[in-house]
Amino acid sequence: MSPQLTLQAPLALPPQDVAAYLGRLWQRDHEPASGASTFTLLVWEPAWVEQHLVRMGRLEGPITGLERPDLLQAARESIPVCGLPLSTAPLSPELAWQLGLQPGEGEAEDLRGQHVDAAISRHQPRRLITLAPTLDSAQGLETLVAAYCPLPEEGPLSAVCGDVVVMRGGVPALEDGLAMVNPLIPPELPCWVWWNGSLDEAPLLFDGLAVPPRRLVIDSAIGSPGRCLDVLQARISSGQAVSDLNWYRLVPWRETLAMVFDLQQRREALQSVVQLDIDVQGQQPVQGLLMAAWIADRLGWQLEHTASEGDGISAGFRRPDGAPVRFRQMPVPVGQPSTHPGSLVGIRLVCEPGDRPPLCVILCGETGGCMRLEAGGMARMELIEEVVAADISSVQVEVSRTLRGGHDSTNPLLAACAPLAAKLLPR
Repeated sequence: MSPQLTLQAPLALPPQDVAAYLGRLWQRDHEPASGASTFTLLVWEPAWVEQHLVRMGRLEGPITGLERPDLLQAARESIPVCGLPLSTAPLSPELAWQLGLQPGEGEAEDLRGQHVDAAISRHQPRRLITLAPTLDSAQGLETLVAAYCPLPEEGPLSAVCGDVVVMRGGVPALEDGLAMVNPLIPPELPCWVWWNGSLDEAPLLFDGLAVPPRRLVIDSAIGSPGRCLDVLQARISSGQAVSDLNWYRLVPWRETLAMVFDLQQRREALQSVVQLDIDVQGQQPVQGLLMAAWIADRLGWQLEHTASEGDGISAGFRRPDGAPVRFRQMPVPVGQPSTHPGSLVGIRLVCEPGDRPPLCVILCGETGGCMRLEAGGMARMELIEEVVAADISSVQVEVSRTLRGGHDSTNPLLAACAPLAAKLLPR
């Protein structure tokens, strides 16, 4: 957390008193400090894996909801214990579900919403509202309020103060308390809704919180592929501003591919692509489909068909000149999977220009090899291989970049790709 002057300790209040208390907070209680004119950040923070690991005694508390090395290490060590494939992402819903079947009654202090990551607090949110569901679905609603002022690096205190509100309890209690959220959001300020969990869970809360014109931050890597792509497409189509962390993780892959084809001769070869192969970690295909959709959209391909192929996905496109393009995406096992399910492992594009030898471009991630993509007939082609530098950041840092960029509308490239990625997924 960035340096801050805490104006009060977290105060437990009855839910019905929170709105009135916050209305008085900056009018009288802490003059000359006043609430910052920035934005509201509304966060769904289940932290199921962390809660279960603490309950099982495999991780020391407190529960914070933040990605940290000891949490990731404990989660990775639990994957084989739960009988899951080693390619399972350490914070995936699959691991949370299996951990929920294990015994344990450990407890720890729950600081979700109170412990604000420095990457978030440096943007000085006016109000941070955290919904923190508990493992005990019967737990009633608890509400906490605190006020704080980040200390500037130089000069006197300025009007950058904010407050935090924590709503904690079982999912049914949070659903019952949904009506108290709207009065807590200042209408004159932008509001971001960060759904920091699976898109499959708590649909009533998701729909109640993520209402336009609030800006939505999701991770399409977390949840069933169909649900993730349907939410992404539907929200973008409705005109809501959507930021998908899974999409922004593709930036180094898209930039590297663009640089490979920056030379004029290679750029011309893009018009003669005949095959596109993508490998991803594990069974979450969404990131790979978004990458394939971006390539197809940029090159003007038309989707003709898609189908399941074993554990993978195959599809056929038609280039603008009428020639076919084969696409195949395969899940591959990795020994040390990324924190994010379905991260790209490698990409292969095969081009067959009529006036020169075939060209094969392979991009490979730093976290795994591309032996499968390197096999089969490469000797007769011009081969270009590039390693895509890994950009491994905590989810809090990823959200911080989104907040810094403003993003009061959906990225136009994502808006163009999302419908095609949804069509690529066999149903």
